Formats: sequence, structure tokens, C-alpha cells
Amino acid sequence: MRARSLAAAASVVLLAGCASGPESGPVVNPPSGTAVPSPTEPPASQAPVVAPTGTPEVLAQGLEAPWSVVRLPDGGVLVSERDSGRIVEVLEDGSVREAAVVDGVVAGGEGGLMGLAHLPGDGGDDGDALYAYFSTDSDNRVVRMPLTGTAGELGLGEPEPILTGIPRGRNHNGGRLAFGPDGYLYATTGDAGDRAASQDLGSLGGKILRMTPDGEPAPGNPFDSLVHSFGHRNVQGIAWDAAGGMWAAEFGQNTWDELNRIVAGGNYGWPEVEGRADDPRFTDPAVQWPTAEASPSGIAVVGDTVVIAALRGERLWWASPATGSPTDVVDTYAGEYGRFRDVVPGPDGEVWALTNNTDGRGSPREGDDRLLRIHVAEAG
Repeated sequence: MRARSLAAAASVVLLAGCASGPESGPVVNPPSGTAVPSPTEPPASQAPVVAPTGTPEVLAQGLEAPWSVVRLPDGGVLVSERDSGRIVEVLEDGSVREAAVVDGVVAGGEGGLMGLAHLPGDGGDDGDALYAYFSTDSDNRVVRMPLTGTAGELGLGEPEPILTGIPRGRNHNGGRLAFGPDGYLYATTGDAGDRAASQDLGSLGGKILRMTPDGEPAPGNPFDSLVHSFGHRNVQGIAWDAAGGMWAAEFGQNTWDELNRIVAGGNYGWPEVEGRADDPRFTDPAVQWPTAEASPSGIAVVGDTVVIAALRGERLWWASPATGSPTDVVDTYAGEYGRFRDVVPGPDGEVWALTNNTDGRGSPREGDDRLLRIHVAEAG
């Protein structure tokens, strides 16, 4: 298999079909048999499948409960800290400076300042903006803030709410933001402890939302609302492959965590099922893991590989190809750096990964938490 040659220390599991309960390693499922439309066909020329090479390098350390990392076109790097409500800038020398403290953040449990997303300005009166997803004392919400300055001296203006009223709980708050290749803003929400909300199209809980930059339902949404997909428990990672196909990582309860291919209008089964259902009402996951080995948060597509940050699993998972149905799934760094919260593509095709040992659930080590640079090479 392609990934084996570059990941001698990684475990590789290639399984098909539905397991009756958690086993060691991931289960790779055949394509879902539901009536949900197939994703875009892969392009004729695909990006290469990649695997990590060498030892990760520390880009920054001393971060406190970091949650999301954003790389800006001018080289600036911003990281959200969940509990402090701070957005910090990572400088070229590895030091960090406070860019802003987001007004209104109320941390507690899994809530606080979470996802960030950048929207470049159009060159007119509207400059660059940074979007943030955070918890207040009563809800989760999405705000937009003017982004000022250049790399090394970035700042943020006052937050303007564009979407409020997302259910907030002690746990399962979702929180990931990203602009898709279609130019619209996607936000992931959790069920906030109300399992039935995930199947309720009138609730914002347990969904992936798709909206304009002003927070209105995006044109073409399947239910004439903000809802893009539903039946989710707690999605914290979204990314797109070279063909425009959308992927999401989702926390299970105590049986299966999931990597799902997301399609508009898809029902992903929670709370009726975890993992593969073989039920025409639901879209089955592409890959599922025992929760002890994953608890997936942020994901990124690098080359033709989906990279998944695992919290409880304390490792990175690499699933390829991204533009088809994954057949190779490998894990790296198990136990070496502790919990991983987020991953993003770095310059020159590398991967940047954010550890998360200071959030109250990990075991902090000297220097935690860290932003790591991981070099990759084409798997042959």
C-alpha cells in the first residue's frame, strides 16, 4: 500500500464492512448505500497521497488551551485560546503576542473561544475579516471582526455577531469554522447534550451550517435554511479535497468516531446510530474508529490525504485518497505529543498541528501547548 513505505512505524488497518463493536484500529467502510448523491468526481490530475517524514519542528510553545490555527496570506499566524478568550499571533521567532481578547466569551466545560476563519477583503472599503465561533453564557455564536495590521502586528476590531442562538451546553458545542471553495462560511455545531436536536431541522444543534459572510442562509441550501447537513453529534473538523468534496470528523459517544464525506442534505444518523448503519435513511461514515483511538477534532486535506487530529487518541491519522473512498489509513506520533486539537496545511505542502494538553483533559508537558511543523513527502 502507498502509505506503508513512508510510515514504517505507523499502524495500517484496511478493513471493510461493519464491525459489531469497537476493535483495535480503524474500519474503512465501502461507499454508503444511501440515496444521497455522490460527490464530485475526482479531477483527471490528482494531488499526490502524502505521508509524514522526519521529526516535527516546534514553531511555538506555551499556548494555553489552543483550539484553532489560521494561516494568513501575508504570513501571519493566529491561534485561538479557548479558556482565555485570547487570539494570539505566532511570530517568526516562535514567540507569541496577544492580538485581541474577544469580548463576550464565557468559557466552561467544552465551551469558550473556538474556531477561526479568515475572509480576505475585496480591495474596496471592506478589508480583511476574521470570523470566530464562541460561547457566551447563553448560546454559541459566530462573530465577524475587522482584521488590522500586517504580520507581526496584527489586531482585531470589535466583534459583530452574524449568527446567534446556536445551542450551548457544557459539552458538544461543535465550533469549527471554514470558508469552503464555494466562498460560503461553514460552521459545525454540536447537539449540546440534546440528542433529539440533531434530527430536528428546526434546531441549529447537531448540524453543519452553510451561510453567506453576513450570516444568512447560503443560496442552494437543501432545506431553505442555514442547515447543510444534519444528524451530527459533535463535528469539530471540516475540510475540502481537490475535487471540492467536503469531509468532516465527528465525535461518537462511546463506540465509534467517524470521518464522513459530507453532502448537502445528508443525514448522518445521530442519535439513532454510531458508525455504519446500512440503513437507507442515513449516510454511513467513510472511516470509523474506536473512540479510545481517535476523538477527532480538526482535519486538513494535504495533497490527496485527509489528516485528522485525535484528542483522546493522542495521534494524527492519515486517510487516503481524499478524492475517492479512503483505502489506506495510518496513524503517527501515538502518545509522543499528547492530544492534538487542530491541523492545517502549511506552506510548501507541509502540515501544521496544534497540541491540546492544557485544556484540563490532557497531561501537560514542559512547553505545552505547541504548534508543530510536520514535513511530508509523496507516498510511493
